[in-house]
Amino acid sequence: MVLAALWRRGPLSFVSLIEEVKAAHPWGDATIKTLLHRLMQKGAVKSVKEDGRQRYHAELSRDAYVAGEVGALVDRLFDRDPAALAAFLARPSIVD
Repeated sequence: MVLAALWRRGPLSFVSLIEEVKAAHPWGDATIKTLLHRLMQKGAVKSVKEDGRQRYHAELSRDAYVAGEVGALVDRLFDRDPAALAAFLARPSIVD
């Protein structure tokens, strides 16, 4: 949800990021801070000092994130065959 807030709102101060995430989830500040630091360690989020304040922004685009997640899904559930995923999604029981 930290990344989703940054994708939705763009660069945010820590306080604004906390408020944005809390508006969608009942998480505590410490939980959000932990998630933010993990995302920073992975290179998905960066911080830049602007006007004397740290502002956080997503380094990982939403498209890149979705592509990675879909790729992992295809690898794990469809034996690395994207056509098998497409066929599964096109099944009448899924579409209806």
